[in-house]
Amino acid sequence: MIFEELELPGLFRVAPEPHTDERGFFARTHCESELSERGLIGRFTQSSVSFNHRRGTVRGLHFSTAPHAETKLVRCTAGAIHDAVVDLRPGSPTYLRTALVTLSAANRHALYIPAGLAHGFQTLSDDAEILYMIDRPFVAAAADGVRWDDPAFGLTWPEPITVIAPRDLAFPDWAGR
Repeated sequence: MIFEELELPGLFRVAPEPHTDERGFFARTHCESELSERGLIGRFTQSSVSFNHRRGTVRGLHFSTAPHAETKLVRCTAGAIHDAVVDLRPGSPTYLRTALVTLSAANRHALYIPAGLAHGFQTLSDDAEILYMIDRPFVAAAADGVRWDDPAFGLTWPEPITVIAPRDLAFPDWAGR
């Protein structure tokens, strides 16, 4: 696997290293020891799938609060998404800055998202499916979020928004916390 640290500390794009032959290829997409060797969490206790019917769907920006803050490894297994991550760690040198990454079934990249970052995405295709590997069980009482259009983050979504959940529309701006 190839690890590329992105502009937010601890945020990595993880690309497979395919071994090819006449049949196609084989590639590792997760390895606990390779993650651990880099000081990253490598053990994930839960997997979840997000399936989205329509291009332009926005989900997020979501995070879980301490002590249930989650580290995730996110991969798009069908279609494509515009992934957005916001640093909400108060002591971080990149506090409130964003990172944007395209994940797709075609590029097979994953995004390693450490605890303390908010995460969301917009689908760039119909029938987009996203696989989440999460380091701890979900705790509903710790689930939180901030607005997808919060001016503090300056996010621009590449597509017109076609679908967004009422819950995501109701999240407050970060400054209002």
